[in-house]
Amino acid sequence: MQRQDHPLLSPSLGAHKTLSSFHFGQPGTGLKIYIQASLHAEELPGMLAAYHLRPLLERLDAAGQIHGEIVLVPMANPIGAAQRLLHKPMGRFEFDTSENFNRNYPDFATHIAQEVVPHMGPDAAANVATVRQAMQRFLTHWIPRTELHSLRRTLLQLACDADYVLDLHCDCESVMHFYCEESCWSALAPLAHHLQSQAILLAKNSGSHPFDECLSGVWWRLAESLAAQGSNFPLPQACHSTTIELRGEAQVQHDLAAQDAQAIAAFLRGLGVLRDAPAAAPPAPLCQATPLAGSQTLYANTPGMVVFAAKPGQSLKVGDLVAEVIDPIAHSAERICAGVDGVLYAHIRDRYVTAGCELAKIAGAVPFKTGQLLGA
Repeated sequence: MQRQDHPLLSPSLGAHKTLSSFHFGQPGTGLKIYIQASLHAEELPGMLAAYHLRPLLERLDAAGQIHGEIVLVPMANPIGAAQRLLHKPMGRFEFDTSENFNRNYPDFATHIAQEVVPHMGPDAAANVATVRQAMQRFLTHWIPRTELHSLRRTLLQLACDADYVLDLHCDCESVMHFYCEESCWSALAPLAHHLQSQAILLAKNSGSHPFDECLSGVWWRLAESLAAQGSNFPLPQACHSTTIELRGEAQVQHDLAAQDAQAIAAFLRGLGVLRDAPAAAPPAPLCQATPLAGSQTLYANTPGMVVFAAKPGQSLKVGDLVAEVIDPIAHSAERICAGVDGVLYAHIRDRYVTAGCELAKIAGAVPFKTGQLLGA
């Protein structure tokens, strides 16, 4: 194992933060796997899963049982981890810009298309190398002006040539669920099943340029550009990336984290990256994949206390009661009901809301949304 420390741009005199990455295996000998946790810095279950995964990787690396390269970033956001307001962690949005730490990553396809498309040829592997080299050049020439930009650039430099990217997050109160682009789903389905995901949300492009789609989206976008120009030169989906929601914020538990680390290890054995044991078939899926465009977000129309009638993981039908918003002054209760059939996969932790606040999410099977599919 090798540890690398990456200093970020200093935002103020005397203030310096560092991102740490841990490297296992040998670059260029097989697949490259990139795993990061807690890009939203208050989402801690992924950080604990990385804590449990690291000793396994250290042991296998020392035994020569890693075929390829694994990069582990157990705490991907030192900026957000240091942000607290009135004794509460505030790791989702950067204080200086109000930007979500998992939004606004560069659209590689737009930046490098003119450079790489004329150089595509009949060799798929050579085409992949051409695109990856162009991505690396873009990042080399990107001069960050802020601490946030330096974090984004550093994370992408670690991950831009990875074959698989696992971005470990969690929701407020939720069951295990899984986001990925449609082009990545067949390759990542075994991982979702090893993790026993109870909702799987697919999109061609969710909008907002999150970290995972920045890395997987470049491939299908460039392939579409080639096809639009009448080219039949091959450009495979060379990066399969996913955002994995490891249940809820409060589920920072050793037993769950160890279970999740073992599920990731089982997936890596299936890829042939870990060679300490035979690959095991993933368990039967707990759900079918559904479109992210079919996910319904429920909102409160009135302020008040929230009393949930349904729990994460519960299957709902249209009209089923999800929550009540109680106004003790007016002595009234607003009923919030499911508008789609599907699994309630997440709801908020707060029990008092103002009018318009988000309450819960249901994974429906029928797409109905367009445009930006992710929340703030």
